[in-house]
Amino acid sequence: MSIHDSIGDFITVIRNAGTAGKASCSYPHSNLRQGIAKILKDRGFVEELTEGVNDKGIKKIDIQLKYVNGEHAIRGISRLSTPGRRSYCGYREIPQTLGGLGISILSTPKGIMDDKSARSNKLGGELLCSVW
Repeated sequence: MSIHDSIGDFITVIRNAGTAGKASCSYPHSNLRQGIAKILKDRGFVEELTEGVNDKGIKKIDIQLKYVNGEHAIRGISRLSTPGRRSYCGYREIPQTLGGLGISILSTPKGIMDDKSARSNKLGGELLCSVW
């Protein structure tokens, strides 16, 4: 299996696990995916985040999904910048998701940040995904 868009695949694993009603999901570790998952935990979209090792000795990220009244806490998650069409913006042009109810996740020169942190630090970057 060849992975061309690892962030898109990671987002799809989270979306599909929530739609299927799974308690948790896991994906191979990378610092970029770890940053995205940490923001999802900090903003209350997932319950718990742990790192582990699979049976072949490869690092992985384990995500405990959060449910509110039986429904997945992530109502929608979409990829904004793809390998074929990168999307960059300055801190003044960072889009608000659902009028500020959701978040946008960016890759900035200072690391992975949500839209609120990027605006306050006056950092722009690549728009990775939006979550609501």
